Amino acid sequence: MKFFRLIAPYTATFLLLTLVALAMPKQRVTIKGSDTMVILVQRWSELYPDKKNVEFQVTGGGSGTGVAALINGTTDICSSSRPIKKDEVAQLEKKFGYKGLEIRVAMDGLAIYVHKDNPVKQLSLAQIKDIFTGKFTNWKDVGGLNKPILLYSRENNSGTYEFFKEHVLNKQDFASNTQHMAGTAALINAVSKDPNSIGFGGAAYAKNVKAIAVSKDGSGKGVVPSDKAIHSGEYPISRFLYFYLNQKPSGNIKKFIDWVISPAGQKVVTEVGYYPIRRK
Repeated sequence: MKFFRLIAPYTATFLLLTLVALAMPKQRVTIKGSDTMVILVQRWSELYPDKKNVEFQVTGGGSGTGVAALINGTTDICSSSRPIKKDEVAQLEKKFGYKGLEIRVAMDGLAIYVHKDNPVKQLSLAQIKDIFTGKFTNWKDVGGLNKPILLYSRENNSGTYEFFKEHVLNKQDFASNTQHMAGTAALINAVSKDPNSIGFGGAAYAKNVKAIAVSKDGSGKGVVPSDKAIHSGEYPISRFLYFYLNQKPSGNIKKFIDWVISPAGQKVVTEVGYYPIRRK
């Protein structure tokens, strides 16, 4: 009996602490931004092994939307398919006294999508530029059928839109008849249903469409996005994907980011269809 009397207070204390721990709400970590990265970030949040004290809220809206949320302090992490701009860094520093932290979390090949039945097998960067700026308006101009080319793009708050305009169109404007889609999934859906269409987006989204081979110039052989082609630079439209923070990470956020860039987190990158960061 004395034994039970001795341990009873400790047992009660242990039970009380356990109940308090169970009652404590989990920390909610918000990740907002790139539509290109949504499927990857969602998968990371699902497979993150240490969710005992944390839960994730993942939303898209575009890289620009994510950066704006970071500046406004309404997201913990901004996911972005483009680098942050100088004026955005200035806004972060003005509000938080911190220029922000950039973390490369994956790589992506910006794929050029066409309908599965499109007979065109490859395009050069110059041809892609001429198509999306309106110089070429018929598939016969690039060796295809005598059919009008229908253009699909992301909206201008998209990091993918900005990257494509800067690195493929050389900052020229899109043709006036380009249809701008709210998300990559919507763009893919449109291209998959339209035999004369063309669009662009993350390689991981290339389902039910054809990712066409791309060459740096008209004389070279075109290549499609692949791990080897992305990391060697052979595929000419590749980019980094980023996390941005408005303060130095700590606690659960730091643990999550450390896991994302670890071998386990980078394995998820490959499984989803993107390309891991290779660090020396």
